[in-house]
Amino acid sequence: MLCVLQCAASVAGADEKQTACRSVHLWYRAPEAVAFYNEVIVERSAPGTYFCVCGWDKGYFGIQELGNGKKVVIFSVWDSNQNDKSAVEEEKRVKLLYKDEKVRIGRFGGEGTGGQSFLDYDWKLGEKYRLLVTAKPNGERTEYGGYFFVPEEKAWKHLVTFSTITGGKRLKGFYSFIEDFRRDGTSATRARSASYGNTWMKVGDAWRLATSARFTGDRNPAVNIDADVRDERFWLATGGEMTNIGVKLGESLQLSTNEKRKPPGDLPEVP
Repeated sequence: MLCVLQCAASVAGADEKQTACRSVHLWYRAPEAVAFYNEVIVERSAPGTYFCVCGWDKGYFGIQELGNGKKVVIFSVWDSNQNDKSAVEEEKRVKLLYKDEKVRIGRFGGEGTGGQSFLDYDWKLGEKYRLLVTAKPNGERTEYGGYFFVPEEKAWKHLVTFSTITGGKRLKGFYSFIEDFRRDGTSATRARSASYGNTWMKVGDAWRLATSARFTGDRNPAVNIDADVRDERFWLATGGEMTNIGVKLGESLQLSTNEKRKPPGDLPEVP
């Protein structure tokens, strides 16, 4: 998934075997922020799919359908660009500051290294899920908190807070994506689609609504991808019988509403 940062601007293909759906992304323009709120509604999924909802330059937060069909909420934060998770010096690693009792944590490698967390949660197609990331600088590190709204409980759950070395930066480089990480050939034939919307970044004391998003893909040359605006939400799709009838790679999606909108009033307090 590190290729989201390395390859997202690529709009040309490469000579490679089609073993996976093409990863497709939305990039939101906003100044450095202290919080990032976004929503996702998954229309179609398949085993081995990641629907990233809140991505930024130091991590990503979203929902996954694993290879065995199990579903989880995942929050990850990077501490290096190398692949060996044991090679990073202890003092330079992501630190765990808080986790909910139902959350599992560990280290990851192979796509950069860092800390990751999982909440087992059987999310459903067609349901709206709400996610929030917060950022609190603390010296040379930043503390990133992940919050997930549990519809059945009608309440926000603070899943985890990780600290990583950033030089004291907040949130920047905002994105969402759909990725096929099963990559077994058959997975490339399965359609995946979702809409993202009501996307807000808190810059200083003010919340700003993202009204445009740039559509990009990774180096996979597959053309069965698409993106559009549907019901005033950003829509992404990849795989299966998909055809690109919406915007083209490299172009931007633009919301048409001129209404004065406000962020949700029930968001957790930003530290």
